[in-house]
Amino acid sequence: MPLAPTDPFAGWLRGHAVPLDHLDPAAPLDDLAPLGAATGTARVVALGENSHFIEEFSLLRQRILRYLVERCGFTALAFEYGFSEGFPLDDWARGEGADNDLAAHLAGTIPVGVDAPLRWIRSYNRDAARPVGFAGIDVPAAGGSLLPALTPLARYLRLVDPEVVPALEEAVRIAGSFAGGSAAVAAPRWSRLPAAEQDTLTAVLSRLAVRFRAMEPLYVERSDQDSYDVAVRRLAGARHGEYGFRAMAELFAGGGLTADTSARDAYMAGSVLWHLNRLGPDARIVLAAHNAHIQQEPISFGGRLTGLPMGRYLRRALGDGYHSLALTSTGGRTAEMRRDEAVPFGFTVEDTPLAPPEPGSVEAAFADAGLGPAYADLRAVPADLAGPDRIRIQGAYVHTPVRAAFDGVVAVPTSTVIA
Repeated sequence: MPLAPTDPFAGWLRGHAVPLDHLDPAAPLDDLAPLGAATGTARVVALGENSHFIEEFSLLRQRILRYLVERCGFTALAFEYGFSEGFPLDDWARGEGADNDLAAHLAGTIPVGVDAPLRWIRSYNRDAARPVGFAGIDVPAAGGSLLPALTPLARYLRLVDPEVVPALEEAVRIAGSFAGGSAAVAAPRWSRLPAAEQDTLTAVLSRLAVRFRAMEPLYVERSDQDSYDVAVRRLAGARHGEYGFRAMAELFAGGGLTADTSARDAYMAGSVLWHLNRLGPDARIVLAAHNAHIQQEPISFGGRLTGLPMGRYLRRALGDGYHSLALTSTGGRTAEMRRDEAVPFGFTVEDTPLAPPEPGSVEAAFADAGLGPAYADLRAVPADLAGPDRIRIQGAYVHTPVRAAFDGVVAVPTSTVIA
């Protein structure tokens, strides 16, 4: 055991953090019981990560998902994945198609680690008394293209309102002209569109949104309530995604309105609540997304408020029914994402060594406490004990009161970039 920690919060961690015996998703689950107890009766438990593409975080998420499903009765996995694109994955997870169909469903999408938990859910559902579902929550293509929402929307409108299809087809044409694998590709392409096309896209989607609400009785008569509800949410995803192109382009140019990138997180939070309502009063959702999305405190960089995270909206809507769990590491390597418009997703992933944790970070406290993989219930920390004021985001830090931003933290000593 290392020397006594010099930081009081690290000292508290040494005495109260719960060691985790395994990272292997198939290993026994008993060591996760304190984590399960801390989530209480929460209807949404969010599992974060300080970086995408990290092996240890992927394993931990799979393991905690298994615990929450098998021991706590959770009924769905929601993922930082397109709302519209999520429905075929839900069908596959519930047993439709062949086992090897998943690769085709995920073709062309950013590999954010959705495949392994989906395979586990499909296997679990073969014998489950209550099958576990899957829910996408994000704007289409992680902000890279409106087409995954607009294409099925066009099919729906051909059935219920053929008169407006030409307007939507014009939106599809414009959206297709700048579509990419992620917002890192699409936002710069959008910024190079003629202003008239940018404004036409905004206008068409805005007018459609009003018409959808006004025509609900007729649309439902010509289809059904569920199809209408899905179509409305798809249209909302397209509108939030389109708003995000302008916000991202202005942010990249060094300008933009305060917190203008919040539209995506607001949509994700709304999607979680939409699925929760659709699945019924007994539904409980495991939510997988980046720490920066699940945290409950606003996101600031360089002293400027840049966005309100999904977790902020969910805590406001659900209170203690929302529980956020950050995943981080004290050392190892991280997946830095370098912008490169020439590659399919608009960024390259660089396997980068992590510097020692900064003083004041939650990672420094875990390192000072001399812990291996461990879980800390931040709500159990004494009120008069000062907590960390930052947490890793890839190799940098988000400056935030960590105890207010998250309900718990799992830290591992080493992180490894997935090959």
